[in-house]
Amino acid sequence: MDVTIGDGVRLAAHELRAAILSEVHARPFTPVETPRRVLHFAFATAGDAAKAARTALADFCASRGLTPLKAGTKHHRAELSGTVLRWEQHSEFTTYTWELPAQGMTPFHPAASSLAAPMAGLLQPGPVLVALDLHLMRDRETETSVTAEQIFDRASLAVAENAEGDALFATDFQADPAGFVRILVIDRGLSRERAGALVQRLIEVETYRTLALLGLPEAQRLTPSINRIEARLAEVTDEMRHTEKLVDNHRLLDELTELAAELEAGAAASLYRFGASRAYNEIVQTRLAIIGERKVEGLPTWSSFLARRMQPAIRTCATTEERQATLSEKLARAANLLRTKVDVELERQNRDLLKSMNERTRLQLRLQTTVEGLSVGAVSYYVVGLFGYLMKGLHDEGVPVDVTLATALFVPVAVLSIWWLVRRIRKRHIAGAE
Repeated sequence: MDVTIGDGVRLAAHELRAAILSEVHARPFTPVETPRRVLHFAFATAGDAAKAARTALADFCASRGLTPLKAGTKHHRAELSGTVLRWEQHSEFTTYTWELPAQGMTPFHPAASSLAAPMAGLLQPGPVLVALDLHLMRDRETETSVTAEQIFDRASLAVAENAEGDALFATDFQADPAGFVRILVIDRGLSRERAGALVQRLIEVETYRTLALLGLPEAQRLTPSINRIEARLAEVTDEMRHTEKLVDNHRLLDELTELAAELEAGAAASLYRFGASRAYNEIVQTRLAIIGERKVEGLPTWSSFLARRMQPAIRTCATTEERQATLSEKLARAANLLRTKVDVELERQNRDLLKSMNERTRLQLRLQTTVEGLSVGAVSYYVVGLFGYLMKGLHDEGVPVDVTLATALFVPVAVLSIWWLVRRIRKRHIAGAE
């Protein structure tokens, strides 16, 4: 959506500006007339199930001549025979909210199961998470708290007024025989707009309360594994204090690696679920804060009831997530310590190996020096012998030379010359190797 300024000058908009502006108005409060019956369903629709839900709704609207579902939209509203259907699609669930006319003065009569027939015309997109029956009624002369106690389970009953006192809402957060959680809302002078806002917020409290608690089974599933890893980590660190052999340290390091891999697999699998539970719980608290509950004498409010029954589950999820993070750090530290110990042991072995190699090299050098001395002597002997033959030949030809004396004088010359030559050749080879 571009912006026009001056004489028709247009400012180019960011490609996401229109989507951002529309998101703020994506789910406006729908005015609701009193009395009214609202049936709300939420289904888990991750992955392809979301596409199937969209296709089913599009076919449902097309077959009944209702407002067609726009491509890419995440919410839709359709009216049929006095009933209003509101459809919303979220990241991991899809909701269907049916607003029905309410007749008579008896709460939750007729039963929700007999009113939910329109839902049967839609393909169930996934497992049902929330089934809610909300009955919006006008205030009557009878005591509302007495009526609520007659309808709901007294042990789980939560009742509160809104901040202005013009509405009272009650529930026991339990499913009736048909599987619906029931909420009774008493209208004490609400406008249509404020009634719609209150109804939607109460529906959202129940929906997000259920979704927030999905993290608890995951935490309970992971707890035995975390307990076992913590216990084994303590045993391994104690063994680290006493092991000296490299093979034992390698075994402990392999075990630590396996424990870390198991922990990280569980943490990766639960990362989204715990994060979602935390976010859903914040939404629940925000909705209740916006409603601004006022206590009804002798009965707990929704906030106090959920704080006592729901918050321990949320804290369990948070504690499990913290234990995973802390245990991961401890495993990493233990592995680093053990790896350092292994490296030190390897360095010690390498040092001993180098020392042994140096000793062998020293022996080889001594042997080589001995061999060189023998070689100098042997070669000198042959050179002196050749020189002696040369002198004898000259003497036989009449040259006046003393063969014995000449040979004796030549011996030191030959030995020194050959020794110098061997030394020079060895230095040249060493320089070439470097």
